[in-house]
Formats: sequence, C-alpha cells, structure tokens
Amino acid sequence: MDIKNILFSLSGANNAFYVSEASDIAYDILSKYAKTQKKSGLTVIGEIKGESDYTIMLDAHIDEVSFVVTNIDENGFLTVNKAGGIDIRALAAKTVTIHGKEKVTGVFCSTPPHLASGEVEYDDISKIKIDTMLGKKAKDIISVGDIVTYNTKPFELGNLVAGKSFDDRAGVVCLLELAERLSNKKLPCNVVFSLCDSEELGCRGSRTATFSVNPDEAIAIDVSFGDGPNISPDECGKVSSGAMVGIAPVLDEKISDKLIKLAKENNIPYQCEVMGDRTGTDCDVISITREGVKTGLLSIPLRNMHTDAEVLDIADIKSVCDILESYILSGGIKDV
Repeated sequence: MDIKNILFSLSGANNAFYVSEASDIAYDILSKYAKTQKKSGLTVIGEIKGESDYTIMLDAHIDEVSFVVTNIDENGFLTVNKAGGIDIRALAAKTVTIHGKEKVTGVFCSTPPHLASGEVEYDDISKIKIDTMLGKKAKDIISVGDIVTYNTKPFELGNLVAGKSFDDRAGVVCLLELAERLSNKKLPCNVVFSLCDSEELGCRGSRTATFSVNPDEAIAIDVSFGDGPNISPDECGKVSSGAMVGIAPVLDEKISDKLIKLAKENNIPYQCEVMGDRTGTDCDVISITREGVKTGLLSIPLRNMHTDAEVLDIADIKSVCDILESYILSGGIKDV
C-alpha cells in the first residue's frame, strides 16, 4: 500500500474534504482485507478472524476539527462556531469549504494591518467572519447548521508531508496498511479495526464502538505533539524519530511494556510519551467502557496540530505499523 497517497486521498487530495467522504474511501479499502460494516453513524468496523476468541481492537478516529455555521448575513458573510479544538489564531485569511446544498469555497476575513488600530487579536471566533463572495445568494445554498472544513490539499514538504486532518487520518491509514499486512497471515487472535467518528467532540464514536465490539484489549492509534520552536522537549515527541509509545495511569502497563519490548527486539524506532493522567485520546473512554478494557496507545508525532498545515513524517507512520504488526502476531498480552 502506498501510505502517502492513501493519506493524501483521505485528507483532501481528491476533493474529499469531509468526514463522510474520507469514511467512504476508508471503507472501500478496508473491505478488501477485512469483513466490514458501518456502525454508530460513520464509524467503520472491520474484522479479521484469528485462531482464538481473544479479540484485540485497534482504534483510530476518522473525524477532524471543523466548524458549524451559526448565522448568514445579507452580504453572504458567515458566522461559525468551533466543532473541536480549533486554534483560532491561525484562521485569518484561511480558505475553507462550506458543505451546503453544494460545496462552496469561502475565506476567513482578515483585517489589513493598514486599517487595524494596534495589533488585531483573534480571540473570539464569532468575530472572524467567512466571506462566501455570494452576497444574498448565500442563503439559497448555505443553511445554518452546515459544516465547514479546511480545504487545503496535502503536499510534500521536503522529506515530510503537510496537510489538513492528518489528526487522525494518519492513524486511519496506519490501520489500513496493517489490515493489508495481516490479511493473508494466520493470526493468534481476532483483530477488529475501528475507525471512529467524533473523537474531537468527546470520543463519542469510540465509546459506542467499544461497547459493541467488547474487546479483550485495545490499542488506539492517534497523533501527538511533535517538536518545534518554542515547544518544550518535555511536552512533545520528535518528528522523524519513530512511534510514540504511551505511558500513563489510564493505560495498561503490560501493553505499554510489550510495545516497547517488541520495538527494541525488532529494531523499530520508537520514543516514549509519558502522561500524568488522561491521554486526551480515545483511550480515555475505551478503558472505562463496559467493565473496563485494557488499553494501550501508539501515537505519530505531528506539528501544527488542529490547523490546515499539520506536518508529519511517513516513516513515523510506518514505525507504528511495524510495532502493531509484531504485537498482533505475538498475540497481544493474552498470555502475559
């Protein structure tokens, strides 16, 4: 599988700017390697049967941060609210896609420095309007409640790649790659691939998926903070340095230890990500669903999180795949 091209397809390269479009792409690919179905709205579930009833669920969220239209004025300017943790400092002059009766390109307005009295502070998203250039016709195409997404297409950035919604389409493409790798192998356990919606709105998709699957253990694949200017090394991982293995009170120690052990034994690049309490990922709800699920976390270091120019290294995605493949073929922690 060409990981970069699939990631680009999921993140807008072919005008797939919305979660339902990405979900359809992922469903078609996963169906080649696993028995698939859709549950909980847009959540995609795939399963590859193993030689025992022991089940490991692998989770990645397919949704993205976005916006919702709250008002349309007579001149075609939109007011929006956040759907997820948007960094509003980066919105001025950004282009977006409004998913109305038809797709409309819009631009977040920006006050020219020549006309600003002092520094313009972008601290209230309701004051940063979107210009649709449609005037009064905007209300014929766009409605209150329509979703708005970034519409930047992904691109190469030296040895790295950049684009929107890599959080967490990078995790999704990792699971698609893994499904292909495992599809023709004898597995010691069942593997369920869960591509969940609504992580950015409170991990809602993973909660319902976990309740339905009821796995013996689970591992979430997400992105985490990559290194960059003005970011403390204590608070981030290093891009191009391999998978980030999560260590936290809400995570299962045996899973974390085994992920590290397999990375060392197979010379797979990795780094540890230590968190003092919750992880801020689907792990937080997976681990307390039903009577509780033993849960682990693997993350891909990423810069510029929740913007339209998230940056990562494809090699880091591959290192996550390599560790996960070894982990599944070893049977997880069934006999640990």
